Amino acid sequence: MPEIPASARPPFGRFLPTLLLLLTVFGPISMDLYLPALPALTAELGAATSVAQLTVTTCLVGLAIGQLLAGPLSDRFGRRGILLIGVVAYVATSALCAASPTVELLILARLVQGLAGGVGIVIAQAAGRDIYSGGALIRFYGRLTVVGGLAAIIGPLLGGQLNTVTDWRGLFVFLAVVGAALLVTAALAFTETLPAGRRTSGGFAQTRRDFRVLLSDRVFLGAVLNQGFMYAALFAYLSGATFVLQGIYGLSPQGYALAFGLNSAGFMLFGYVAGRAAERWSVPRTLTVGIVVAGLGAVGLLAAGLAAMPLWVVIVSLLALASGVAVTSPPATTLALVGYPRLAGTASSLLGMVRFGFGGVTAPLVGVAGAATILPLGIVSTASIALAAAAYLALAARPRRFAAAPVAGAGAEPALHALSPGSKGHS
Repeated sequence: MPEIPASARPPFGRFLPTLLLLLTVFGPISMDLYLPALPALTAELGAATSVAQLTVTTCLVGLAIGQLLAGPLSDRFGRRGILLIGVVAYVATSALCAASPTVELLILARLVQGLAGGVGIVIAQAAGRDIYSGGALIRFYGRLTVVGGLAAIIGPLLGGQLNTVTDWRGLFVFLAVVGAALLVTAALAFTETLPAGRRTSGGFAQTRRDFRVLLSDRVFLGAVLNQGFMYAALFAYLSGATFVLQGIYGLSPQGYALAFGLNSAGFMLFGYVAGRAAERWSVPRTLTVGIVVAGLGAVGLLAAGLAAMPLWVVIVSLLALASGVAVTSPPATTLALVGYPRLAGTASSLLGMVRFGFGGVTAPLVGVAGAATILPLGIVSTASIALAAAAYLALAARPRRFAAAPVAGAGAEPALHALSPGSKGHS
Protein backbone atom coordinates (compact mmCIF):
# COMPACT_ATOMS: atom_id res chain seq x y z
CA MET A 1 0.00 0.00 0.00
CA PRO A 2 1.15 3.63 -0.30
CA GLU A 3 3.54 4.90 2.29
CA ILE A 4 2.01 7.31 4.78
CA PRO A 5 3.26 10.85 4.06
CA ALA A 6 5.44 12.43 6.71
CA SER A 7 3.03 15.35 6.81
CA ALA A 8 0.26 12.99 7.93
CA ARG A 9 2.22 11.78 10.93
CA PRO A 10 1.81 13.53 14.27
CA PRO A 11 4.76 15.42 15.75
CA PHE A 12 6.90 13.52 18.25
CA GLY A 13 9.20 14.68 21.00
CA ARG A 14 12.93 14.24 20.68
CA PHE A 15 12.98 11.75 23.54
CA LEU A 16 10.47 9.33 21.97
CA PRO A 17 12.97 7.48 19.71
CA THR A 18 15.25 7.01 22.73
CA LEU A 19 12.33 5.68 24.77
CA LEU A 20 11.47 3.21 22.03
CA LEU A 21 15.02 1.90 22.19
CA LEU A 22 14.82 1.59 25.97
CA LEU A 23 11.67 -0.49 25.69
CA THR A 24 13.68 -3.21 23.97
CA VAL A 25 15.52 -3.99 27.23
CA PHE A 26 12.53 -6.00 28.53
CA GLY A 27 13.52 -9.17 26.72
CA PRO A 28 17.31 -9.18 27.22
CA ILE A 29 17.14 -7.98 30.83
CA SER A 30 14.46 -10.53 31.73
CA MET A 31 16.52 -13.29 30.13
CA ASP A 32 20.06 -12.36 31.08
CA LEU A 33 20.21 -10.76 34.52
CA TYR A 34 19.66 -13.91 36.55
CA LEU A 35 21.57 -16.34 34.30
CA PRO A 36 24.79 -16.16 36.39
CA ALA A 37 22.70 -17.27 39.39
CA LEU A 38 20.86 -20.05 37.54
CA PRO A 39 23.02 -22.90 38.97
CA ALA A 40 22.49 -21.54 42.51
CA LEU A 41 18.74 -21.20 41.87
CA THR A 42 18.70 -24.82 40.68
CA ALA A 43 20.36 -26.01 43.87
CA GLU A 44 18.29 -23.89 46.28
CA LEU A 45 14.94 -24.99 44.84
CA GLY A 46 16.07 -28.61 44.53
CA ALA A 47 15.32 -28.74 40.81
CA ALA A 48 16.86 -30.78 38.02
CA THR A 49 18.91 -28.87 35.45
CA SER A 50 16.30 -29.37 32.73
CA VAL A 51 13.51 -28.19 35.07
CA ALA A 52 15.44 -25.08 36.08
CA GLN A 53 15.98 -24.28 32.41
CA LEU A 54 12.20 -24.14 32.06
CA THR A 55 12.41 -20.77 33.83
CA VAL A 56 14.20 -19.64 30.66
CA THR A 57 11.86 -21.50 28.33
CA THR A 58 8.61 -20.23 29.83
CA CYS A 59 9.88 -16.65 29.72
CA LEU A 60 10.64 -17.10 26.03
CA VAL A 61 7.20 -18.62 25.39
CA GLY A 62 5.62 -15.74 27.31
CA LEU A 63 7.56 -13.18 25.30
CA ALA A 64 6.32 -14.85 22.12
CA ILE A 65 2.66 -15.00 23.13
CA GLY A 66 2.76 -11.52 24.66
CA GLN A 67 3.93 -10.02 21.39
CA LEU A 68 1.35 -12.00 19.42
CA LEU A 69 -1.41 -10.48 21.57
CA ALA A 70 -0.02 -6.97 21.98
CA GLY A 71 0.69 -6.31 18.31
CA PRO A 72 -2.87 -6.63 16.95
CA LEU A 73 -4.30 -4.93 20.05
CA SER A 74 -1.99 -1.95 19.52
CA ASP A 75 -3.01 -1.76 15.84
CA ARG A 76 -6.62 -1.53 16.98
CA PHE A 77 -6.46 0.53 20.19
CA GLY A 78 -3.20 2.44 19.84
CA ARG A 79 0.30 1.91 21.21
CA ARG A 80 0.31 3.92 24.45
CA GLY A 81 -2.44 2.24 26.47
CA ILE A 82 -1.31 -1.29 25.60
CA LEU A 83 2.27 -0.38 26.52
CA LEU A 84 1.40 0.98 29.95
CA ILE A 85 -0.71 -2.08 30.80
CA GLY A 86 2.17 -4.34 29.83
CA VAL A 87 4.76 -2.50 31.91
CA VAL A 88 2.54 -2.52 35.01
CA ALA A 89 2.10 -6.29 34.65
CA TYR A 90 5.86 -6.70 34.20
CA VAL A 91 6.62 -4.94 37.48
CA ALA A 92 4.07 -7.06 39.38
CA THR A 93 5.24 -10.39 38.00
CA SER A 94 8.92 -9.58 38.56
CA ALA A 95 8.08 -9.13 42.23
CA LEU A 96 6.20 -12.45 42.18
CA CYS A 97 9.28 -14.17 40.73
CA ALA A 98 11.35 -12.84 43.63
CA ALA A 99 8.89 -14.26 46.18
CA SER A 100 8.36 -17.68 44.56
CA PRO A 101 8.89 -20.50 47.12
CA THR A 102 8.99 -23.34 44.57
CA VAL A 103 10.40 -23.85 41.10
CA GLU A 104 6.90 -24.61 39.81
CA LEU A 105 5.57 -21.22 40.90
CA LEU A 106 8.68 -19.53 39.55
CA ILE A 107 8.14 -21.19 36.16
CA LEU A 108 4.54 -19.93 36.08
CA ALA A 109 5.58 -16.44 37.17
CA ARG A 110 8.25 -16.36 34.47
CA LEU A 111 5.61 -17.20 31.87
CA VAL A 112 3.50 -14.21 32.92
CA GLN A 113 6.59 -12.02 33.17
CA GLY A 114 7.39 -12.93 29.58
CA LEU A 115 3.83 -12.13 28.48
CA ALA A 116 4.17 -8.65 29.95
CA GLY A 117 7.72 -8.14 28.71
CA GLY A 118 6.74 -8.94 25.14
CA VAL A 119 4.60 -5.81 25.03
CA GLY A 120 7.58 -3.45 25.19
CA ILE A 121 9.40 -5.24 22.36
CA VAL A 122 6.49 -5.25 19.92
CA ILE A 123 5.47 -1.66 20.69
CA ALA A 124 9.04 -0.45 20.09
CA GLN A 125 9.19 -2.13 16.67
CA ALA A 126 5.68 -1.08 15.63
CA ALA A 127 6.01 2.52 16.84
CA GLY A 128 9.32 2.76 14.99
CA ARG A 129 7.51 1.73 11.82
CA ASP A 130 4.90 4.41 12.61
CA ILE A 131 7.41 7.23 12.68
CA TYR A 132 10.24 6.13 10.32
CA SER A 133 10.55 5.21 6.66
CA GLY A 134 13.28 4.61 4.09
CA GLY A 135 16.88 4.50 5.25
CA ALA A 136 15.89 5.90 8.64
CA LEU A 137 13.77 2.80 9.23
CA ILE A 138 16.71 0.47 8.56
CA ARG A 139 18.96 2.55 10.84
CA PHE A 140 16.32 2.43 13.58
CA TYR A 141 16.13 -1.36 13.46
CA GLY A 142 19.91 -1.45 13.58
CA ARG A 143 19.81 0.67 16.73
CA LEU A 144 17.20 -1.67 18.22
CA THR A 145 19.67 -4.51 17.76
CA VAL A 146 22.44 -2.42 19.32
CA VAL A 147 20.37 -1.59 22.40
CA GLY A 148 19.33 -5.23 22.74
CA GLY A 149 22.99 -6.18 22.71
CA LEU A 150 23.83 -3.43 25.20
CA ALA A 151 21.13 -4.72 27.53
CA ALA A 152 22.55 -8.21 27.10
CA ILE A 153 25.97 -6.88 28.14
CA ILE A 154 24.63 -4.98 31.13
CA GLY A 155 22.38 -7.83 32.22
CA PRO A 156 24.88 -10.64 32.88
CA LEU A 157 27.65 -8.28 33.99
CA LEU A 158 25.35 -6.57 36.47
CA GLY A 159 23.81 -9.91 37.41
CA GLY A 160 27.24 -11.35 38.13
CA GLN A 161 28.13 -8.39 40.33
CA LEU A 162 24.79 -8.33 42.12
CA ASN A 163 25.13 -12.05 42.70
CA THR A 164 28.08 -11.33 44.98
CA VAL A 165 25.88 -9.32 47.35
CA THR A 166 22.43 -10.86 46.88
CA ASP A 167 20.80 -14.08 45.78
CA TRP A 168 18.66 -14.80 42.73
CA ARG A 169 15.61 -13.37 44.48
CA GLY A 170 17.34 -10.03 44.77
CA LEU A 171 18.00 -10.11 41.03
CA PHE A 172 14.27 -10.35 40.34
CA VAL A 173 13.66 -7.46 42.74
CA PHE A 174 16.08 -5.47 40.62
CA LEU A 175 14.06 -6.36 37.50
CA ALA A 176 10.96 -5.01 39.22
CA VAL A 177 12.78 -1.75 39.96
CA VAL A 178 13.93 -1.45 36.33
CA GLY A 179 10.36 -2.05 35.19
CA ALA A 180 9.04 0.62 37.55
CA ALA A 181 11.54 3.15 36.21
CA LEU A 182 10.48 2.39 32.64
CA LEU A 183 6.82 2.67 33.65
CA VAL A 184 7.31 6.18 34.99
CA THR A 185 9.33 7.17 31.93
CA ALA A 186 6.77 5.76 29.50
CA ALA A 187 3.85 7.39 31.31
CA LEU A 188 5.54 10.78 31.05
CA ALA A 189 7.22 10.60 27.65
CA PHE A 190 5.47 8.11 25.37
CA THR A 191 3.39 9.95 22.80
CA GLU A 192 0.78 7.97 20.89
CA THR A 193 2.30 7.12 17.49
CA LEU A 194 -0.81 5.60 15.88
CA PRO A 195 -3.64 8.16 15.50
CA ALA A 196 -7.23 6.91 15.61
CA GLY A 197 -7.66 7.38 11.86
CA ARG A 198 -4.88 4.91 11.10
CA ARG A 199 -6.02 2.12 13.41
CA THR A 200 -7.55 -1.15 12.29
CA SER A 201 -11.11 -2.20 13.03
CA GLY A 202 -13.24 -5.31 12.73
CA GLY A 203 -12.25 -7.24 15.86
CA PHE A 204 -10.80 -10.73 15.82
CA ALA A 205 -12.22 -11.53 12.37
CA GLN A 206 -10.18 -8.67 10.91
CA THR A 207 -7.13 -9.80 12.89
CA ARG A 208 -7.42 -13.27 11.36
CA ARG A 209 -7.62 -11.71 7.90
CA ASP A 210 -4.56 -9.60 8.65
CA PHE A 211 -2.63 -12.68 9.74
CA ARG A 212 -3.70 -14.45 6.55
CA VAL A 213 -2.49 -11.55 4.40
CA LEU A 214 0.89 -11.51 6.12
CA LEU A 215 1.43 -15.26 6.07
CA SER A 216 0.52 -15.51 2.39
CA ASP A 217 3.41 -13.18 1.51
CA ARG A 218 6.42 -15.42 0.84
CA VAL A 219 8.94 -12.63 1.53
CA PHE A 220 7.39 -11.84 4.91
CA LEU A 221 7.15 -15.55 5.74
CA GLY A 222 10.74 -16.21 4.69
CA ALA A 223 12.10 -13.32 6.75
CA VAL A 224 10.08 -14.37 9.81
CA LEU A 225 11.07 -18.04 9.61
CA ASN A 226 14.69 -17.05 9.09
CA GLN A 227 14.61 -15.01 12.28
CA GLY A 228 12.79 -17.74 14.15
CA PHE A 229 15.51 -20.27 13.44
CA MET A 230 18.32 -17.74 13.97
CA TYR A 231 16.94 -16.83 17.39
CA ALA A 232 16.39 -20.50 18.19
CA ALA A 233 20.16 -20.90 17.95
CA LEU A 234 20.73 -17.73 19.98
CA PHE A 235 18.41 -18.76 22.81
CA ALA A 236 19.85 -22.26 22.88
CA TYR A 237 23.14 -20.49 23.60
CA LEU A 238 21.51 -18.30 26.27
CA SER A 239 20.05 -21.36 27.95
CA GLY A 240 23.08 -23.63 27.74
CA ALA A 241 26.14 -21.39 27.90
CA THR A 242 25.99 -20.85 31.66
CA PHE A 243 26.22 -24.61 32.29
CA VAL A 244 28.87 -25.09 29.60
CA LEU A 245 31.14 -22.24 30.69
CA GLN A 246 30.68 -22.68 34.45
CA GLY A 247 30.05 -26.42 34.71
CA ILE A 248 32.40 -27.77 32.04
CA TYR A 249 35.08 -25.07 31.83
CA GLY A 250 34.94 -23.99 35.49
CA LEU A 251 34.33 -20.25 35.08
CA SER A 252 33.08 -18.31 38.09
CA PRO A 253 29.80 -16.36 37.80
CA GLN A 254 31.87 -13.22 37.24
CA GLY A 255 34.02 -14.96 34.63
CA TYR A 256 30.91 -16.22 32.88
CA ALA A 257 29.47 -12.70 32.93
CA LEU A 258 32.63 -11.34 31.29
CA ALA A 259 32.60 -14.03 28.59
CA PHE A 260 28.91 -13.44 28.00
CA GLY A 261 29.51 -9.70 27.91
CA LEU A 262 32.16 -10.14 25.19
CA ASN A 263 29.70 -12.04 23.04
CA SER A 264 27.01 -9.44 23.69
CA ALA A 265 29.45 -6.71 22.69
CA GLY A 266 29.86 -8.52 19.37
CA PHE A 267 26.08 -8.69 19.06
CA MET A 268 25.83 -4.95 19.67
CA LEU A 269 28.70 -3.96 17.36
CA PHE A 270 27.65 -6.13 14.45
CA GLY A 271 24.00 -5.16 14.83
CA TYR A 272 25.03 -1.53 14.36
CA VAL A 273 27.26 -2.38 11.40
CA ALA A 274 24.47 -4.45 9.84
CA GLY A 275 22.04 -1.55 10.02
CA ARG A 276 24.49 0.65 8.12
CA ALA A 277 25.44 -2.07 5.66
CA ALA A 278 21.84 -2.97 4.86
CA GLU A 279 21.08 0.68 4.08
CA ARG A 280 24.17 1.41 1.99
CA TRP A 281 25.09 -1.97 0.56
CA SER A 282 22.24 -4.47 0.26
CA VAL A 283 19.57 -5.92 2.53
CA PRO A 284 19.79 -9.46 1.05
CA ARG A 285 23.60 -9.51 1.03
CA THR A 286 23.82 -8.32 4.61
CA LEU A 287 21.36 -11.00 5.67
CA THR A 288 23.39 -13.65 3.84
CA VAL A 289 26.62 -12.58 5.54
CA GLY A 290 24.94 -12.88 8.94
CA ILE A 291 23.76 -16.42 8.20
CA VAL A 292 27.26 -17.48 7.14
CA VAL A 293 28.95 -15.98 10.23
CA ALA A 294 26.44 -17.58 12.60
CA GLY A 295 26.83 -20.88 10.78
CA LEU A 296 30.58 -20.85 11.34
CA GLY A 297 30.02 -20.27 15.06
CA ALA A 298 27.49 -23.11 15.25
CA VAL A 299 29.86 -25.51 13.50
CA GLY A 300 32.59 -24.53 15.97
CA LEU A 301 30.30 -25.45 18.87
CA LEU A 302 29.45 -28.75 17.21
CA ALA A 303 33.16 -29.50 16.82
CA ALA A 304 33.71 -28.70 20.50
CA GLY A 305 31.00 -31.20 21.36
CA LEU A 306 32.56 -33.94 19.26
CA ALA A 307 36.14 -33.44 20.45
CA ALA A 308 37.79 -31.69 23.40
CA MET A 309 38.50 -28.05 22.55
CA PRO A 310 40.17 -25.26 24.55
CA LEU A 311 38.01 -22.59 26.12
CA TRP A 312 38.97 -19.93 23.56
CA VAL A 313 37.51 -22.02 20.71
CA VAL A 314 34.14 -22.19 22.48
CA ILE A 315 34.12 -18.47 23.29
CA VAL A 316 35.05 -17.50 19.71
CA SER A 317 32.35 -19.82 18.37
CA LEU A 318 29.76 -18.28 20.70
CA LEU A 319 30.91 -14.82 19.61
CA ALA A 320 30.48 -15.73 15.93
CA LEU A 321 27.06 -17.23 16.59
CA ALA A 322 25.78 -14.17 18.48
CA SER A 323 27.34 -11.71 16.02
CA GLY A 324 25.87 -13.50 13.02
CA VAL A 325 22.39 -13.43 14.50
CA ALA A 326 22.83 -9.69 15.12
CA VAL A 327 23.84 -9.09 11.51
CA THR A 328 20.65 -10.75 10.26
CA SER A 329 18.30 -8.86 12.58
CA PRO A 330 18.06 -5.36 10.97
CA PRO A 331 17.69 -6.54 7.34
CA ALA A 332 15.26 -9.34 8.20
CA THR A 333 13.14 -7.03 10.37
CA THR A 334 13.06 -4.52 7.52
CA LEU A 335 11.97 -7.20 5.04
CA ALA A 336 9.19 -8.30 7.38
CA LEU A 337 7.74 -4.89 8.30
CA VAL A 338 8.43 -2.46 5.46
CA GLY A 339 5.49 -3.48 3.31
CA TYR A 340 2.85 -3.14 6.01
CA PRO A 341 2.83 0.33 7.62
CA ARG A 342 -0.81 -0.02 8.75
CA LEU A 343 -0.21 -3.47 10.19
CA ALA A 344 3.11 -2.75 11.86
CA GLY A 345 1.92 -4.06 15.22
CA THR A 346 0.50 -7.27 13.81
CA ALA A 347 3.51 -7.89 11.57
CA SER A 348 5.88 -7.14 14.45
CA SER A 349 3.93 -9.48 16.74
CA LEU A 350 4.29 -12.39 14.32
CA LEU A 351 8.00 -11.70 13.94
CA GLY A 352 8.53 -11.51 17.69
CA MET A 353 6.32 -14.52 18.40
CA VAL A 354 8.32 -16.69 16.03
CA ARG A 355 11.66 -15.42 17.33
CA PHE A 356 10.89 -16.12 20.97
CA GLY A 357 8.59 -19.09 20.34
CA PHE A 358 11.23 -20.99 18.41
CA GLY A 359 13.72 -20.05 21.11
CA GLY A 360 11.39 -21.38 23.80
CA VAL A 361 11.13 -24.72 22.01
CA THR A 362 14.86 -25.20 21.47
CA ALA A 363 16.22 -23.81 24.76
CA PRO A 364 15.43 -26.91 26.90
CA LEU A 365 16.91 -29.26 24.28
CA VAL A 366 20.45 -28.23 25.23
CA GLY A 367 19.91 -29.67 28.73
CA VAL A 368 18.59 -33.10 27.77
CA ALA A 369 22.01 -34.71 28.28
CA GLY A 370 22.65 -32.91 31.57
CA ALA A 371 25.24 -30.23 32.26
CA ALA A 372 28.33 -32.28 31.38
CA THR A 373 28.45 -31.94 27.59
CA ILE A 374 28.33 -29.20 24.97
CA LEU A 375 27.23 -31.53 22.16
CA PRO A 376 23.46 -30.80 22.40
CA LEU A 377 24.18 -27.07 22.11
CA GLY A 378 26.30 -27.70 19.01
CA ILE A 379 23.65 -29.89 17.39
CA VAL A 380 20.75 -27.53 18.13
CA SER A 381 22.58 -24.40 16.98
CA THR A 382 23.91 -25.99 13.78
CA ALA A 383 20.53 -27.41 12.81
CA SER A 384 18.82 -24.10 13.56
CA ILE A 385 21.19 -22.05 11.40
CA ALA A 386 20.83 -24.55 8.55
CA LEU A 387 17.03 -24.23 8.71
CA ALA A 388 17.33 -20.42 8.85
CA ALA A 389 19.39 -20.44 5.68
CA ALA A 390 16.92 -22.77 3.97
CA ALA A 391 13.93 -20.58 4.88
CA TYR A 392 15.61 -17.46 3.53
CA LEU A 393 16.81 -19.06 0.29
CA ALA A 394 13.50 -20.78 -0.41
CA LEU A 395 11.16 -17.87 0.34
CA ALA A 396 12.78 -14.47 0.74
CA ALA A 397 15.94 -14.44 -1.37
CA ARG A 398 14.13 -13.69 -4.65
CA PRO A 399 13.48 -9.94 -4.61
CA ARG A 400 10.38 -8.34 -6.07
CA ARG A 401 9.12 -4.79 -5.96
CA PHE A 402 6.05 -3.45 -4.23
CA ALA A 403 2.89 -3.70 -6.29
CA ALA A 404 1.74 -0.23 -5.26
CA ALA A 405 3.96 2.79 -5.69
CA PRO A 406 4.18 5.32 -2.85
CA VAL A 407 2.11 8.44 -3.18
CA ALA A 408 3.79 11.66 -4.18
CA GLY A 409 5.70 13.30 -1.40
CA ALA A 410 5.48 10.23 0.79
CA GLY A 411 9.12 9.44 1.04
CA ALA A 412 9.25 6.59 -1.44
CA GLU A 413 11.84 4.54 0.43
CA PRO A 414 14.16 4.22 -2.59
CA ALA A 415 16.72 2.20 -0.67
CA LEU A 416 14.14 -0.41 0.27
CA HIS A 417 12.66 -0.64 -3.21
CA ALA A 418 16.05 -1.02 -4.80
CA LEU A 419 17.71 -3.33 -2.31
CA SER A 420 15.15 -5.63 -0.79
CA PRO A 421 12.25 -7.90 -1.59
CA GLY A 422 8.88 -6.23 -1.35
CA SER A 423 5.35 -7.25 -0.63
CA LYS A 424 1.90 -6.03 -1.27
CA GLY A 425 0.74 -3.69 1.43
CA HIS A 426 -2.54 -3.97 3.23
CA SER A 427 -5.01 -1.18 3.67
